[in-house]
Amino acid sequence: MARQASIAVDMDGVLADVYAQFQKMHLEETGESIPEESMVGVPEHVAFPLIEKHVRTAGFFRTASVMPAAVSVLKELNQNYEVYIVSAAMEYPNSLIEKYEWLGMHFPFITWKQIILCGSKYPIHTDIMIDDHFKNLDVFQGKRSFLYTQPHNKLADPGKHFRVNGWEDLAQFLLT
Repeated sequence: MARQASIAVDMDGVLADVYAQFQKMHLEETGESIPEESMVGVPEHVAFPLIEKHVRTAGFFRTASVMPAAVSVLKELNQNYEVYIVSAAMEYPNSLIEKYEWLGMHFPFITWKQIILCGSKYPIHTDIMIDDHFKNLDVFQGKRSFLYTQPHNKLADPGKHFRVNGWEDLAQFLLT
């Protein structure tokens, strides 16, 4: 039996809607909403002035919403590929347990053996990587990489990466 192709899937900005989480927390704290158009083409730390405080707030990662269609598409990918959830989680202490618990709540079909919480994604050697940050994709040595569109990368040329605008796009590329 041939080995299934392997996929590394990022969490923040790909599975978890951290943009919505940042917007919600900013509004709750300041009473000000951040317009979506002000986020386009700017780094996250510029778009969200309270980002460092919010990612260090207990519950930030545990209560983030799931990206549309992520559960159903990832479930199908998990039946056809060797799927690994790979997240840089070492910088923020709360994120380790919260990300693990969040995955258990929303993606119960992903086992603990499929979760990689790390500092750098450089050592990840899967066939495919799905991420919203060039810093992770540009060092990836696999066969195919997908740039998941988020406001911070929306204006950027995807370069050697395939741009996807959501989980439905990923399904078209990987499940058809």
